[in-house]
Amino acid sequence: MSEGKSDKMVDEMIESRYLSAGANRYAAAADWAEDGIVAFGSDSNVCLWDPTNPRGISRILSGHTAHVRAVAFLPRRNEGDKTVDLVTGGDDKQLRLWEVDSKTGAASCVQTVQEHTEPINCIAALKGPASENAARQIFVTGAADATVKIWTLEAGQITLLQTIKTTKRYMPLTLALSAFEEGGGLVLAAAGTTNAVQIFTTPATDGNSGVEFTLQATLPGHENWIRSLDFIREKSEKGSDILLASASQDKYIRLWRIHQGTALSALNAAGLGLSTDALTPGNKAHRITTGAAEYCIVFEALLLGHEDWIYSARWSRAADGRLQLLSASADNSLSIWESDTESGIWVTVTRLGEISREKGATTATGSIGGFWTGLWSPSGTTVITLGRTGSWRQWDYDAAEDMWKQSFAISGHTRAVTGISWSRDGLYLLSTSSDQTTRLHAEWALDASNSWHEMSRPQIHGYDLNCISALGPSSFVSGADEKLMRVFTEPKAVARMLSRLTNTAPPAPETEEALPDAANMPALGLSNKAVTAIAPEENLSATAASNQATDPTSADSDPATHTQASPLSALDHPPLEESLSRHTLWPEIEKLYGHGYEISCLAASHDGTLVASACRASSLNHAVIRLFETRGWTELRPSLQSHTLTVARLRFSRDDRYILSVGRDRAWAVWERVVAGEAEGEGNGGYKLAQANAKGHTRMLLDAAWAPVGDDGDGTRVFATAGRDKLVKVWVGKGGEGGQFELGKAVTEEHPVTALDFVPEVTEEGLLLLAVGTEGGKVSVLTLKVKDGEVEVVSTLNVGPALSLPKAVLQLAWRPTREGRKGRELAIAGEDGSVRIYAFPAL
Repeated sequence: MSEGKSDKMVDEMIESRYLSAGANRYAAAADWAEDGIVAFGSDSNVCLWDPTNPRGISRILSGHTAHVRAVAFLPRRNEGDKTVDLVTGGDDKQLRLWEVDSKTGAASCVQTVQEHTEPINCIAALKGPASENAARQIFVTGAADATVKIWTLEAGQITLLQTIKTTKRYMPLTLALSAFEEGGGLVLAAAGTTNAVQIFTTPATDGNSGVEFTLQATLPGHENWIRSLDFIREKSEKGSDILLASASQDKYIRLWRIHQGTALSALNAAGLGLSTDALTPGNKAHRITTGAAEYCIVFEALLLGHEDWIYSARWSRAADGRLQLLSASADNSLSIWESDTESGIWVTVTRLGEISREKGATTATGSIGGFWTGLWSPSGTTVITLGRTGSWRQWDYDAAEDMWKQSFAISGHTRAVTGISWSRDGLYLLSTSSDQTTRLHAEWALDASNSWHEMSRPQIHGYDLNCISALGPSSFVSGADEKLMRVFTEPKAVARMLSRLTNTAPPAPETEEALPDAANMPALGLSNKAVTAIAPEENLSATAASNQATDPTSADSDPATHTQASPLSALDHPPLEESLSRHTLWPEIEKLYGHGYEISCLAASHDGTLVASACRASSLNHAVIRLFETRGWTELRPSLQSHTLTVARLRFSRDDRYILSVGRDRAWAVWERVVAGEAEGEGNGGYKLAQANAKGHTRMLLDAAWAPVGDDGDGTRVFATAGRDKLVKVWVGKGGEGGQFELGKAVTEEHPVTALDFVPEVTEEGLLLLAVGTEGGKVSVLTLKVKDGEVEVVSTLNVGPALSLPKAVLQLAWRPTREGRKGRELAIAGEDGSVRIYAFPAL
């Protein structure tokens, strides 16, 4: 690969195999376009996803510098346009306009404006065909600066038309925009950190230049902040009333009717048959005008049923014309509401999601979860919702059975991905994150596209997780912001599911028999306990009682040690979110103690017999490397001592003869295994210090990697180190007793270098391939030639901006070679919360 190739050519050579990212938990952070694309904010990114495509996220758009809070598609400018306009805003106070190709998913940012002085909370667009009138290209934004701004899109550029300062200085959290038929005026509803809805209107206008909203009415009734607003016409025919839904933290949804004419005619239109004398102070008619036309707003209905805060309420019109309202709540449920044809009373016709096991155990008052937004598909036959874990859930309507059926959707980490590790055979990828979860990603081989998905969530923790390493084919060790490491092993249910979905050979009978059935997490616990699975027809309490009668001291007499047979056994598709969080845990088999502070890094030897670890340290006493053997899980003493500050990375050489450590003290050290026959106690825990360089870089070291050479004994060994001084240094040394490593090459990067990894094998030409990740999110692959102690950079392949990360690359890992696979696959862990797998076919 030569340096002369353009970014576009390079990106075409690189295939994005898998993109995983969790959604931001804001009610306005997602929208569903008319052509079927879902856009949602993920950290500072915007992700594009087609729910009908099993491949998941198709593209990640970078540009924002802080969390994205609001996302909205605009109507097409002209019928037949291949591109759609997407407007996004967030904590960086910027408003960005993107052009998205609905066919290919390609997207580009065409304009960035910054008129708001605080984070943008919500965006609402005027829906409807673009051909109706020029005013259809109007949209509005609301921000924490207590302003609502009116914008227009003309000739591919957005222009500010008006700024409205909210009364009483509340912060807008939701906006809705609609148009009157009579006179062509517009109506805007705004609400947020207040218990009232404000209604603004414009006079009749023939173009965008004359748009100016004025406050016409304030609708009281709610008792807490209002989270969602949405307009819809009651009927498709001309002259129909407009309905407004408002959802609040008071657990209620209120419906309002906007009718042209008097309050009495509005009540008659609602079918209530009441006189104006029946209007109470809480249900008074609000008169509004738009040019020569007069309208009134009356309270229509109060929808009760949710048990906690309601985050979103969105309208949809079914194929037969029925109005349906979808609400998402912190009580872990989605409700679909319809008006009864006879009484006109709004009732819940479908309830999706989960029933909270404990009263009050919800997002607002507890920790179980909750749904943060609900979206309809353009056809109204699919709904999706976002949960606390950043994962989406999807239900499709089955007309034949007249019921909603859940299907698998996408998931991802919601905070920085701090560590990744391939299984030894390359079958799956483990990732761990500051969102306190460990996730297992694997390739679904039963569908035509061989798509990647999250297949298991082995660890759900109470501390931020910092590092992970695979220990053989079915276990791993992880470290977190606690002073110990935890070792996990794969349960039978997950092993069988992975074998089936990845189309690989199942574990050998004797191996599978040794695996635990499943795992469960006790209440208020951090450890996943192994449990025994029983048949679905058996009763958990009865089984425990029977065991207690036989042996009261047996652990099997505790109901908590049993679980119903896992639903994973019959799955022919990736598990749903409920299964991921409840049925795919891995039991914890060991805890490794010894460190005095938070675990900073760890590594497992390639033969799986040793685990090396280090913790955060500011002194020589704590900046030690501890070794644990995996047969009896005991620490090998004494610990390895050389660094004076936190050790940032540990790496075993491919033959496990050496350990390489780098730290924030700017030093690197190489430790050599003590050979058999040496005097007892001469080595430090099986390894002794072979060489240390106290001034390896001029600033702290962040990563290191061994090259796949020199494993034949006394051959030339090569490793690379990465530092905050923006350098990648390649060190070359002669193996064997007394061999010393010397600098062979220093490569300068544009940003501090945060991640390194060598391809596990040399190329046919005898060259080394080194992946480099930087703090600026750039990824490149260096081709190196090592000869006579000298290192030459033969070529550099730079991943283009479209595939780069907006934040630091925290770790890189090449997938171990698998039979029948061509090219190379690189896993990337990002500070932006994304896990990416890129394929380099030409390497």
